[in-house]
Amino acid sequence: MTSPVAVDLRVNGSSASVAVEPRTTLADALRDELRLTGTHLGCEHGVCGACTVIVDGLAVRACLMLAVQAAGCQVLTVEGLGDAAHLGPLQRAFRKNHALQCGFCTAGVLIAAHALLMEEPDADENRIREAISGNLCRCTGYLPIVAAIIEAREAYRDLRQEAAQ
Repeated sequence: MTSPVAVDLRVNGSSASVAVEPRTTLADALRDELRLTGTHLGCEHGVCGACTVIVDGLAVRACLMLAVQAAGCQVLTVEGLGDAAHLGPLQRAFRKNHALQCGFCTAGVLIAAHALLMEEPDADENRIREAISGNLCRCTGYLPIVAAIIEAREAYRDLRQEAAQ
């Protein structure tokens, strides 16, 4: 057994520190140490996309990244997109378009879509489908998911304009 390693990072805009074994994945650190259980573990091989988070602006599979690799990084989880009282634009669009069923894949899809729209708020339907193609959903058939992401584009255009000013 190895000694725990201290990892300092920013999660959803707040400073966080965890002591983890060097082999602990970022997904496990988020879930077990920080109690951010919105990041789901599905395949644990990086295939299903349920564990997708944003690290320093890039969508990554948290099951494939070690927590120690996130030291000093900015991490955004689904909890950082909004809460029950103040849903973010994607969350509102998902609710309106019935873009979730069991909810297992939803966090990863929301994060992947957020990463896309932050970079490409005018992404067309084909680009949206490409961006979420690594997120497996067994319930919705993707049509309402794509519709929700298309609907959220305007809010992301506004966010980018505000950030540019």
